Amino acid sequence: MKAGVARVGRPPRSKIRKNDTVMVVAGRERGKTGKVLRVIREKNRVVIERLNMVKRHQKARGAQAPGGVLEKEASIDLSNVMLMCERCNAPVRIGGRRLEDGTGTRVCRRCGEVIDR
Repeated sequence: MKAGVARVGRPPRSKIRKNDTVMVVAGRERGKTGKVLRVIREKNRVVIERLNMVKRHQKARGAQAPGGVLEKEASIDLSNVMLMCERCNAPVRIGGRRLEDGTGTRVCRRCGEVIDR
């Protein structure tokens, strides 16, 4: 592959998945934890429940959809969050391991605990 040439194809897989508990390690929300609502692979970002709240102005769309200022979660870059290990109760790096039956799982780099249920 030549230097300076962008790779075309699927974005890289993230080790953080939906419903994981993560801690924000950089930025305005540093130190806070929350549950991942969705992972945006194309942009390498995650949306975390009740974190990085922004205000959006909504135009009224009739009687059933009134206008106003809505608060919603904005995405955070994937590099700014770390997975929380239930056993360590700390933000950890994630490794991979194959089990005896051949299935791959995520493991905690700090204590070795299998993260996937």
